[in-house]
Amino acid sequence: MQNIIEKAWEDRSLLNNADTRKAIENVIEELDKGRLRVAEPDGDSWKVNDWVKKAVILYFPIRQMETIEVGPMEFHDKMALKRDYAALGVRVVPHAVARYGAFLAKGVIMMPSYVNIGAYVDSGTMVDTWATVGSCAQIGKDVHLSGGVGIGGVLEPVQAAPVIIEDGAFIGSRCIVVEGCRVGKEAVLGANVVLTGSTKIIDVTGEKPVEYKGFVPPRSVVIPGTYQKKFASGEYGVPCALIIGKRKESTDLKTSLNNALREYDVAV
Repeated sequence: MQNIIEKAWEDRSLLNNADTRKAIENVIEELDKGRLRVAEPDGDSWKVNDWVKKAVILYFPIRQMETIEVGPMEFHDKMALKRDYAALGVRVVPHAVARYGAFLAKGVIMMPSYVNIGAYVDSGTMVDTWATVGSCAQIGKDVHLSGGVGIGGVLEPVQAAPVIIEDGAFIGSRCIVVEGCRVGKEAVLGANVVLTGSTKIIDVTGEKPVEYKGFVPPRSVVIPGTYQKKFASGEYGVPCALIIGKRKESTDLKTSLNNALREYDVAV
């Protein structure tokens, strides 16, 4: 399948070929069943399967617009919706929506929320109310995406890593994680933390600050912060994220955000 996808990526006229279309459809089916992933763990880092992202992009032009009727509601789109949740062992609360081509493992709970094509959501994870999981995002086991969380999607450039939230992480209400950022295992993001590819993530727990970009180390407890930056017109506060400590071993992995932050005397 990879060879066929790569050739079609370079020559879009091959999308008229039945074998090419079948290969693309097979990739999306494998994504939907979780047998293939856009990105996968590779030791302590992650490997991006960019040819799989290419297949997702090529899937759009071979699809036709159609009307989808669900009770009194109507949609008009190229993509089918995910089905057979009972057989998958997934709880889906109205009006949660997942697109075909997104993988939801057994035990996932979707409150009214959205999961886009190419995403991978592992077992025991809660996608809470109005949370969104963007295309190709990778969400680990036992993750809690709180209300209004925005997990960004990324298709192009195809080499770019998707957003990755590793096992056991707790993402607080209204957090935004985009541009391929990775949140390490069991980390806690306090409400309203915004992480982009250029956001400074500053560990302030030692005598000197330690700066990261695009990566939150495992078990970190993170809150929103600011730092001063000089501009032509003066000095202003610029958003950043502050690592204020590590999740303690005594903290239950299912702890509430309030308890995790209270250990560091930080108001929610």
